[in-house]
Amino acid sequence: MATVHSRANGNGTTVRSVKPEQAEDENIFLFIPNLIGYFRIVLAVASLYYMPLHPRTCSILYSVSCLLDALDGYAARAYEQGTKFGAVLDMVTDRCTTTCLLVFLAQAFPRWSIVFQALISLDLASHYMHMFATLSMGGGDQSHKNVDESRSWLLKQYYSNKVVLTPAQKVLFTFCALNEAFFIALYLLSFSSPLLSPTLLADHNNPSSIQPGSPAAPKPSTFFASPFSAAAMEMARANKMDSTVPWIVMVASCPVMILKQWINVVQMVKASQWLAEGDRATRKKEGLPRKDKKSQ
Repeated sequence: MATVHSRANGNGTTVRSVKPEQAEDENIFLFIPNLIGYFRIVLAVASLYYMPLHPRTCSILYSVSCLLDALDGYAARAYEQGTKFGAVLDMVTDRCTTTCLLVFLAQAFPRWSIVFQALISLDLASHYMHMFATLSMGGGDQSHKNVDESRSWLLKQYYSNKVVLTPAQKVLFTFCALNEAFFIALYLLSFSSPLLSPTLLADHNNPSSIQPGSPAAPKPSTFFASPFSAAAMEMARANKMDSTVPWIVMVASCPVMILKQWINVVQMVKASQWLAEGDRATRKKEGLPRKDKKSQ
C-alpha cells in the first residue's frame, strides 16, 4: 500500500504525495484546474480578437475568463490537484490578460497612455518580485499566497483564504474581480461615452460626413483597408451603446481598483525588503564587507 504524505504546494493548498512509481503515472498538464486554465487562455485570446470592433462580445468573453480564475482554485482543492505549474499558469494568465486590456486602453485614450503604462509596469513588477522573494526566501515549497502577518497585515488579508466578504466571495477574488470590472467598464465607455471619447460625437448637420462617429460614413469594406485599423475602431464606435451601466460599474469599482494598485505597491516594497534581508544575511555569512581587506 502506498504511503501518503501531506505537503503544501504552489497554490498554497495541501495535497497528498505518493510513491514515485505511482506519481509518475499522473499527467500534471491534464489536471482539471490546469484544463480550466487552458480554457481561460482560449477565452482571453478570443476576447482580444473581438476587442477592436465588438465590445459586447469581447467583454463577455473576457469576463468569463476572469470569473473562471476562482473556479480553478476550487477545483484544485476539491480534487487535490494543486500544483506549482497551475499556480504559475494562473498568475501568468492573469498578468497577460490584464496587460493586453490596458494596452488597448492606452490606444483608446492616448492622452492617458502613460498612466496605463505605469499600471502595467506596477502590476508585472510587484507580482514578479513577490513571487521571486517567496521562492528564494521562503523555500521552493512556499506559496506566494502564504504571507506572514508580521511582514504585512494588508497582504495577509489580501491573500488569505480564510477571510471572506460573503459566503461565496473571498477577499482576493473580490479585489481582482472589481479591479477587472473597472477596466472592462472603461473599455466599454471608450465605445459609448462622448465625454471620454469625443470622436463619438456625430456631425448631425452634415449626415454625409465621414467624420468618425457618423453612421453615414462609407462601409468599412470599401473605406478601410484593414478591419483592425485605428480608423476601423472609430467606425465601430459609431454604433453607440448606452453608457449608463458602464459608468455605474466604473464609479462603483474605482475605490477597489485604487486600493488594488496600493496593494501592488505594498507588495513590491515588502518583497524588496524581504530580499534585502536575505542579502544582508548572506553577506554577513560570507563575512562581507571584509574590513581587513587591504586597500588597493
